[in-house]
Amino acid sequence: MTIGFTTFGCRLNRAESLDLEAQYAAAGWEIVQLTSAPEDGPVPQPVPDVIIVRGCSVTAKAQRDCEKKINQLRSRFPDAEVLIIGCHPDARPIPPHLAPPSLPDADAPINRQLSRAYLKVQDGCSGRCAFCIVPTFRGAPSSVPFEQVLARARAYLDAGFREIVVSGCNLCLYNDANRRLPELVSALAELESPGHRVRLGSIEPGLCDSGLADAMESHPNICRFLHLSLQSGSNRILRLMRRPYTIEHVAAFCADARNRLGSRLAIGADVITGFPGETEADFNETKSFLSSPSTHHPSSLLTLCPLPFTFLHIFPYSEREGTEAATMRPVVPVDVRRARAKELEAIAAANRESFARSLMGQEVTVCVERDGNGRTGEYMRCLLKGTARRRSLVRAVVDDYFPKTNALSATIRT
Repeated sequence: MTIGFTTFGCRLNRAESLDLEAQYAAAGWEIVQLTSAPEDGPVPQPVPDVIIVRGCSVTAKAQRDCEKKINQLRSRFPDAEVLIIGCHPDARPIPPHLAPPSLPDADAPINRQLSRAYLKVQDGCSGRCAFCIVPTFRGAPSSVPFEQVLARARAYLDAGFREIVVSGCNLCLYNDANRRLPELVSALAELESPGHRVRLGSIEPGLCDSGLADAMESHPNICRFLHLSLQSGSNRILRLMRRPYTIEHVAAFCADARNRLGSRLAIGADVITGFPGETEADFNETKSFLSSPSTHHPSSLLTLCPLPFTFLHIFPYSEREGTEAATMRPVVPVDVRRARAKELEAIAAANRESFARSLMGQEVTVCVERDGNGRTGEYMRCLLKGTARRRSLVRAVVDDYFPKTNALSATIRT
């Protein structure tokens, strides 16, 4: 039989789809590449018997895009059975007669399309953030058993992967028999291999403590990169969002990590602009915090956190039906949300360039991707001079930075 896949949404969704695709391929299904066929082009051959759509409903727009694609697929392939899974109101389990064989994680097939291995260790969330619909679709927190995670990681290393990205819906909720995220990433870093590194996915600043910095300090092969689901630099807005932390908490967490791990630690953040009720004063607090926490934000604790955030993912607020925030007032006009996002993008660009130029002349370790370039441990895109095998980790010396593409240039050490 033939099968095609379409995936919407986050990196976790994409990793799950690639793993599922590998399971079907190993079971003898022929994979049809739907992405190679534009809507107005020829129908791909062979035609898929089954199409699996992994949906995303994090925002109303994401759900609309997903539903539009589902309708297009049903029209384009009227004889195919279209199955919807993932974060979508119409998601259902794959029927048993169409499901691939279930195998232990260590024996499950590995998808080799990627340059780094995405290791899902956790799913679900117990939070009730005002803007978020994810717990409705992902359900209560659950953790992959500790030894099962390690077995799957060993399989990735045996397959030639040298960077393992630890991923989950809410990583800091990982808990298997009281073994939590710091212990897990330490064990992953200690696995035997010719040389590998471990990268953390996005984490919640209100749920992770100093144990994570302990693990990173003890294991140099845990990437010096933390990405925080910050959302705002204003305590008032964080309270409206129902976020379980304060800016002071975030500053103390970042300061502890930077003081122990050094200035090479890169810290990224997700930020929402124009959340209901966000005033100009609230937005200015966010701008100040993201620009230079130590000098602008009115908190003495922030003097501990002297460096700005290195990377920013900025999203104008989008109403999501079914969330508390969708009914909150006053609503910030859409044009104001976008204008504020544009202001933060300028701060983000300045922060990125400042951090990138601090790496000039320094040695970085790069995970090589398909095109011969890759990512440093600090998650900077890097254009490599010299040749290296895909998925390998190579040492290189930084000699330039290109702001327009946000990429370093580095020469591989021989």
